Amino acid sequence: MSMRYQIFVPCDSIARAVGADQVAAAIVAEAAKRQITVDVVRNSSRGMFWLEPLVEVSTSAGRIGFGPVSVAQVAALFDAGFHTGATTHAACIGEVEAHVYLKSQERLLFARAGKTDPLSLDDYVANGGFAGLQRAVAIGADKTLAEVQASGLRGRGGAAFPAGIKWNTVKEAVADQKYIVCNADEGDSGTFADRMLMEGDPFLLIEGMAIAGLTVGAPEGYIYVRSEYPQAISHLEQAIKTAVAAGFLGSNVAGSGKAFNLHVRKGAGAYICGEETSLLESLEGNRGLVRAKPPLPALQGLFGKPTLVHNVLTLASVPVIADKGGAYYHNFGMGRSRGTMAFQLAGNIKFGGLVEKAFGLTLRELLEGYGGGTANGKPIRAVQVGGPLGAWVPPAHFDMEVDYEAFAAKQAMLGHGGCVVVDDSVDLAKMAQFAMQFCAEESCGKCTPCRIGSTRGVEVIQKIRLNQQRDENVALLEDLCETMLHGSLCALGGMTPFPVLSALRHFPQDFGLGSKEGQS
Repeated sequence: MSMRYQIFVPCDSIARAVGADQVAAAIVAEAAKRQITVDVVRNSSRGMFWLEPLVEVSTSAGRIGFGPVSVAQVAALFDAGFHTGATTHAACIGEVEAHVYLKSQERLLFARAGKTDPLSLDDYVANGGFAGLQRAVAIGADKTLAEVQASGLRGRGGAAFPAGIKWNTVKEAVADQKYIVCNADEGDSGTFADRMLMEGDPFLLIEGMAIAGLTVGAPEGYIYVRSEYPQAISHLEQAIKTAVAAGFLGSNVAGSGKAFNLHVRKGAGAYICGEETSLLESLEGNRGLVRAKPPLPALQGLFGKPTLVHNVLTLASVPVIADKGGAYYHNFGMGRSRGTMAFQLAGNIKFGGLVEKAFGLTLRELLEGYGGGTANGKPIRAVQVGGPLGAWVPPAHFDMEVDYEAFAAKQAMLGHGGCVVVDDSVDLAKMAQFAMQFCAEESCGKCTPCRIGSTRGVEVIQKIRLNQQRDENVALLEDLCETMLHGSLCALGGMTPFPVLSALRHFPQDFGLGSKEGQS
């Protein structure tokens, strides 16, 4: 009987973008030519994107990794006996689980990342999947809610609102229909955790939404995914069909006697639809305009019914809480920031990828320890944390702990955890102008501070950069930002001042103002 070798090649869209499909095909063809029997499994990505395509070989001592692998290297890999676990080829990185980038992370959300076939229900269950749903069914809605409240979980978006309060509000609301809505309209620069999770572990999001539905009494759920994520949409739709067939969705969820049905809806790419009320308008088939609050979506949301709205990472945090308890989850993190955060390292960074860590590490540990500094070796000048509306953080603040309150004290925000790194070739005044331009282009136009303020902001920053009445225009820009901060209807206009004011405060030289940068 011939030996069978199990080889893993990621099907994540980033891995595919750099040739993973071609590498997988080349491995199959080369093995056939050499009469070697291989089973090629298309697993998810580990999140070490600089090593993609990362090929792994299953051995008795663990999975041995090789990366990045090109089609041209495949024959040489077989010559070196990589399929047997031999480590002599130059592309070998050793045992993947022992890699320095991975071994010190605390992976709760991405515990299965890279290990499993994303669409295999057997793989998911074998690695702890649906244990949280089954426990939630066993202990009932009240105790499940108590676990979520005890966990300290907060929304993994901009506002970081306590999840337990939202859940309780929807649960206590009296209505003939309730909904769970997942905001998967991931549109911030430098973010990819939602996409990576939906492509790589779609059953986790399904499980989290099912637990939420049973707990708050909502029999219907919607996942609103940006249309630019076709692979995520495909994986979710396939996984939903599988979950229905297995009884984890449908009219009798996991033997609970309760129904939860789940649907995927595509967004058309409007950034404003990442705001929860605008998203609800879009889901209803209307133009994505922001709603005034109150009423809150938890009381009058989708189709006017009580609606629990969370983003992907928030809902995907629920299964481990339901399975292992709120106290287990609360043990990770610090202060009021509990659990883990999926940080996404992008921009000019040597080791770009995903890092899941408990709150409390420093930005320096994240950017220099995990990220390895800039890709071109220049010093980091700044990092924008939290997407295009996030503040520019200077190196003087890199030793602060990553925590919602610590960031707020520095007029910054964590947002979705995206980190875009830049070196000294970047003009921060130009980036401030871009922030205003971005807001002007993406505004829904419903409120004056955002619609008009962003356009005027572009003009004022242009004048400052051209030294036209600079002092007067700086004062005018600060007043304009104050108006947008406090007068905008939603976070688009309300947070656009963050990158503008942080650039002005920490990098005044880029605006033609004299002061030592990054020290304030």
